[in-house]
Amino acid sequence: MLEIKGVHKTFNPGTINEKKALTGLDLVLNEGDFVTVIGGNGAGKSTMLNMIAGVYPVDCGNIIIDGIDVTKLPEHKRAKFLGRVFQDPMTGTAANMEIAENLAIAARRGLARTLKPGVTKKEKAEFKELLKSLDLGLEDRLTSKVGLLSGGQRQAVTLLMATLKKPKLLLLDEHTAALDPKTAKKVLDMTQQIVAKDNLTTLMITHNMHDAIRVGNRLIMMNNGKIIFDVSGEDKAKLTTADLLEKFKNSAGEDLDNDRMLLS
Repeated sequence: MLEIKGVHKTFNPGTINEKKALTGLDLVLNEGDFVTVIGGNGAGKSTMLNMIAGVYPVDCGNIIIDGIDVTKLPEHKRAKFLGRVFQDPMTGTAANMEIAENLAIAARRGLARTLKPGVTKKEKAEFKELLKSLDLGLEDRLTSKVGLLSGGQRQAVTLLMATLKKPKLLLLDEHTAALDPKTAKKVLDMTQQIVAKDNLTTLMITHNMHDAIRVGNRLIMMNNGKIIFDVSGEDKAKLTTADLLEKFKNSAGEDLDNDRMLLS
């Protein structure tokens, strides 16, 4: 479902601020894979997601989604393949629009726009059922502005929007990091349910090593723009956070220095 072949990305090349973000990144995701991604500060995790989404052009290499080479496609033309949830609950939704209107925008991703009513009666009924599955009481607040929701409620709506059209690839960029622990667990549990129900191929960045081990069928660790550890199946399930710290030290030749990961 996803192939990343020899992708390089350097920001501010030839200047004092030069940063090699990705250095020959290779990654293959099969259909239905749920891959968690961990790594230290500046490892290239978010850059990888941004390159997949088309936020930045690659310096060299290829990105292929479901057999289609999207390397040269601009961000808006990749949108029909992707769903994405960001770390900031304020990103990914239109704060001044109603919940129903936000969901309607997501439902029309990749379709031609018309002058028909923004949200039909049929859609309102469908959205109500979708929101009911979240168990957050939002099914009775279809006309509420998204900007009035709590961080957890907003992130749950964003998750619904990202998966409404069953994307080829779901990108989760530390989507629970800005939430309190109880809300973060609820959103992550929702994520697992939605991914399992629709068998979505998913790439999830997290700073929480416990979540990285518990969630998904595969885990990759990044450092200096490359994957330094890749584990799946029963081998992944047997891992502990101590194992991950040891693997990082052995592969990177240094201790992990990400405070958020260590404290989690």
